[in-house]
Amino acid sequence: MENVRNKVEAVKPCSTLTRQDARSVIDYLSGLEPKALNEALDGLSDNALVSLPWLFEFWALEGHQLPPEGDWTTWVILGGRGAGKTRAGAEWVRAQVEGARPDDKGRCRRVALVGETIEQCREVMVFGESGILACSPPDRRPKWEATRRRLLWPNGAVAELYSAFDPERLRGPQFDAAWVDELAKWKKGREAWDMLQFALRLGESPRQVVTTTPKNNALLREILDEASTVKTSAPTSANSANLAASFLRYVSAKYQGTRLGRQELEGEMLMAEEGALWSHEGIRRGKDTEFNRIVVAVDPPVTSGAKADLCGIVVAGVVTDGPPVNWRATVLKDASVQGASPQAWAARAVEVFHAFKADRLVAEVNQGGELVESLIRQIDPLVAYRAVRASRGKVARAEPVAALYEQGRVAHMQGLDALEDQMCLMTGEGFKGAGSPDRVDALVWAITDLMIDPAAKFLAPRVRGL
Repeated sequence: MENVRNKVEAVKPCSTLTRQDARSVIDYLSGLEPKALNEALDGLSDNALVSLPWLFEFWALEGHQLPPEGDWTTWVILGGRGAGKTRAGAEWVRAQVEGARPDDKGRCRRVALVGETIEQCREVMVFGESGILACSPPDRRPKWEATRRRLLWPNGAVAELYSAFDPERLRGPQFDAAWVDELAKWKKGREAWDMLQFALRLGESPRQVVTTTPKNNALLREILDEASTVKTSAPTSANSANLAASFLRYVSAKYQGTRLGRQELEGEMLMAEEGALWSHEGIRRGKDTEFNRIVVAVDPPVTSGAKADLCGIVVAGVVTDGPPVNWRATVLKDASVQGASPQAWAARAVEVFHAFKADRLVAEVNQGGELVESLIRQIDPLVAYRAVRASRGKVARAEPVAALYEQGRVAHMQGLDALEDQMCLMTGEGFKGAGSPDRVDALVWAITDLMIDPAAKFLAPRVRGL
């Protein structure tokens, strides 16, 4: 007992204890009866008592909120909602920049804080209830410089805020550490991540922490597959002591055992929807080549405005050498747009048509009828256009296209993450994602126009005249 008490007395607001020391202290204190615990705490100095709340090693969820041992570059912290990911990221930043005393230098001096938007960086990573300011003891609390969008510590260390929506801002600056938050939902994830990797070039061994809900996307899978990446994870229930009991009861009753619950509560990264027509592993990578035909397929939204469905716009090309069994298609671009007016998505479709020197623009007209062609013609009266009308359900139209993927006859260029994620939520029972699978619909129309319809004509019986 005396040995443990000496360890507690030695603590400072920025701990210099080993992880084993911290664990021995917390194990000792948690094993005491209430009366003995009060006596133990009464025996501590004022310094030790004031320091205890700021020593994250004491209170962290082991195996989830403390960095793994070893020589790693990226630590990915996966977890359910409220599992303590943000707190772990904030405390890791503290551990990198703080020294033993307020003015002492820490391991790192320049840190990048990257979130989906600047507002989310500020409100979650900096000012949030589990953010850096809330986790920092008064004598080590950094100063927020709003005009410069940065935190400045008493020892001179700096953390600057960056938005994943603006990857180019990461050109020029350089860092020795980075905290990346909610990477799985970044719209420009790959561009922002790549720019950050080039900026992590200071110090002997720059490191980065990624805190995110384990939403399945290609970039997160690639990061997890890297040899220099380590991962920890925990369900929402692991942090139940810090969450409202009514919240836990409600979400457990409503979502426990569902696919959404496994992702958002259990912290599982679900690789594909059960019964999906496509899988990420089954999508081949293609290369640019000379195509016999290129089409731009459009799946127009029913409504317009900021909350309208996405307008699916997909570009694909095909090489049709020999019989149909030898034909090979490549999906070149996903140019889909969200919340655009009819004039805006029509202009986008025509722009992509000319950029790829396409042979035809194909558009579904079930909802818009002749209005769709009218919009296209207003932009370019001479564009080669074909209207298509769905007479079967989405699954029935998608299954023949999915079969071509299984046969290895359709490949994808890089950068189609959003489309591929949507494809893997398309099952034999329908689309399991949120909203409408507009990207997949456009893809299906493109491949149908390039391969399925021409193959049917190629194979149709011909009557020879004498």
